[in-house]
Amino acid sequence: MARQVGPVAAGRFSPLPTWLATQVILTFPKFDRLLVVVGKPLIMQQRRLNLPLNPLRAFAIASRHKTFTAAARELGVSQVAISRQIAILENYLNVSLFERGTRSAKLTEIGRAFGLEISGLFDELETATQRIINEETQSTVSLRVYPTFAHHWLMPRLADFSARYPDIRIRFDTRVEPLDFRGTHLDVAVQLGSGNWRDARYRKLFDEEVDVVCSQSYLDKLSAPPDLARVAEYDLLHARYRRRAWEHWAEAVQADISRHRPMEFDTSLLTFSAAEQGFGMAIGQLGLLEGSIRAGRLVRPFNRPIQTGAAFYVIWPTATSVNTKTRRLIDWLLEQLGEQPEFFRAGAEPAHRAKPGSAAPYL
Repeated sequence: MARQVGPVAAGRFSPLPTWLATQVILTFPKFDRLLVVVGKPLIMQQRRLNLPLNPLRAFAIASRHKTFTAAARELGVSQVAISRQIAILENYLNVSLFERGTRSAKLTEIGRAFGLEISGLFDELETATQRIINEETQSTVSLRVYPTFAHHWLMPRLADFSARYPDIRIRFDTRVEPLDFRGTHLDVAVQLGSGNWRDARYRKLFDEEVDVVCSQSYLDKLSAPPDLARVAEYDLLHARYRRRAWEHWAEAVQADISRHRPMEFDTSLLTFSAAEQGFGMAIGQLGLLEGSIRAGRLVRPFNRPIQTGAAFYVIWPTATSVNTKTRRLIDWLLEQLGEQPEFFRAGAEPAHRAKPGSAAPYL
């Protein structure tokens, strides 16, 4: 039979029904403990402390150096910041860890003993963390890539890379911002531009070619076959990062879109998805959407492709050596497009050294 418990009264438990006592958890905030009833005797559990880790770390370093100044120099902060963190810890512990004088501070006996206990723990924590980072870095390639490129071009092909190199993982960085390898953990990037990236080498993957795309269901709803002279009457879908894409295409094919009904999306990925769902027409990047076009999810109502003058490139930094796993990925990307590999076969086409400057993001 389960132990019967109930509200605390006069230092004793009043009984609860047996069926209830086997499944309730009673909380007594005043005592900061839990009485757990699971058909067994009561179990008293002490609440875990919410440790102030930053103050503890500041104190561990200060106790090792025995001065706030040296601790501040190691952590790259001010001496006042170290003093403030230690004061927070002293308030938390309700003890004095340093005796503060006019121009100096000295460890108390409690502070010296406490410092010896915790300084080694932070060293062990740092060592364990660094080991995990090293293991992750050794097996992972950090790739900057546009979400649209990753979804439409890379992901359908990635199973082949994983089958060839099962020990290599790819971490996707899909931020849309100017590429600069300095101050980042990026190993390689796929970007759209004209070949102007600072401190980098590159190889061209393919030129950007665009055309109008939409779903067959959208065309079926039109009262007449698609007509280039009436393009402004259709629902034209815009991507925020490619606002002038329609303007460039219309100018190249001599179409008038001055009075059209725009619908804007935050990304090209959403814009192409909306086109597939029948919301309207979009300017599609044909090199990325070939799978959707081949499968019939998208059609080209006018068949008037144009070259934008930009291209997709694979880019890697020159400031650091290119590790083997990154070389494997670069060569695999080139292979997918019938290009000569860069690293692992003799006679490869040399990479172009980039000029100063950076290319603006396009997707």
